[in-house]
Amino acid sequence: MKKTIQDLTIRSNFMFAAVMLDPKNCKDLLERALGIPIDHVEVDREKSLIYHPEYKSVRLDVYAKDGKGSHFNVEMQVVTEHLTKRARYYHSQLDMNLLLSGVSYDELPDCYVIFICDFDPFGLKKYRYTLRETFCEDETYSYRDGAHTLFLSTKGTNDTEVPSELLKLLKFIGADKDRMEDDFSDEYVTRLQETIRRIKRDREMGARYMLFEELLNDERKAGRAEGRAEGRAEGRAEGRAIGQAEFILDILSEHFAVPEDLRTRILSEKDLATLKEWLKIAINAESPEQFCKESNLM
Repeated sequence: MKKTIQDLTIRSNFMFAAVMLDPKNCKDLLERALGIPIDHVEVDREKSLIYHPEYKSVRLDVYAKDGKGSHFNVEMQVVTEHLTKRARYYHSQLDMNLLLSGVSYDELPDCYVIFICDFDPFGLKKYRYTLRETFCEDETYSYRDGAHTLFLSTKGTNDTEVPSELLKLLKFIGADKDRMEDDFSDEYVTRLQETIRRIKRDREMGARYMLFEELLNDERKAGRAEGRAEGRAEGRAEGRAIGQAEFILDILSEHFAVPEDLRTRILSEKDLATLKEWLKIAINAESPEQFCKESNLM
């Protein structure tokens, strides 16, 4: 059964990224995860919600920086393998972006990669795992290169070893759908619950999620379709195109009456890439003329 945005919990990559677009939500998460005060956070909206068909894969991460120049990459992690190497890759991407922006090596700021896992990544039953670099010759000595890696787990059992604020947050993240609205006796969790409710009421976010799911399904189907007969692949593509066109018409019909000639033109379009562009335009279109102009149909 296909999920809708109403079915999502904060563990969904899409919902997590959407919730953390609010700088205050992101700031409070970072403070609880790291145990340090942060004056303010700027969330990079472009890098935090990536689901463009030209990308190799759909990614939904949270990219942010604080007033001191530190950079943060936070992800709701669902992959259970190669976690430390994935963290290494994320650090390399953060550093590369900074160096390409003209930052010299000695000016590289602190960078934090934080994975939130609904599983125990290392099997030690900890809520928080903090990686630290040491010398093999003297493990009591640690060096600082500004790269910080942190894993949070909802499956820990060491309740007395972590702050209660972090514990309540992880309990909420690990909650099933039927417990999402429970009272966790925490002001921040209450704010997250209200943010999620607001996102689920937002028609534009609902349309974005549908597009996100469509792109994911396209990726999965493309992988499964390799080696299959071309005719069957074309049939599936045509079916997806019809569904996408009907969805665009549903979105437009909520804004205005769709002229018959425009309805016919949309239903006749078979190119999925074109339809996906039209869907993004339809979300904000306020008139047939605006939609046609931005879709190059005039």
